[in-house]
Amino acid sequence: MESPFKGKTGLKRIWNAFHYSMDGFRSAYKNEDAFRQETWLAVVLIPTALALPVGMLGRALMIASVLLVLIVELLNSAIEAAVDRISLDQHKLAKRAKDIGSAAVFVALFNVVAVWACVLLA
Repeated sequence: MESPFKGKTGLKRIWNAFHYSMDGFRSAYKNEDAFRQETWLAVVLIPTALALPVGMLGRALMIASVLLVLIVELLNSAIEAAVDRISLDQHKLAKRAKDIGSAAVFVALFNVVAVWACVLLA
């Protein structure tokens, strides 16, 4: 069975999608400590990338690596919320899902370090 919201098209769909996205940002910022911390990291790192004397490609890579952390954290938080919605009982598959999501965030954070090091030390 498909969602009844799938039938919306055109500007109405875009408008609704925008509001759903803003709700998602607010919810993640309010309920997820890691997302809050990574948002503040982005607030510092993105202006820093804009201010540093690096080429446009390097600057774009630096900013994209920071935004990737936020994307991965949002997906990880969504996975955790879905798993918790199914059951709060401890289960090896629930742990696996949450651990893999956490590992994805770790890789994204490592990517920030690697990209920034490559750009700044080149």
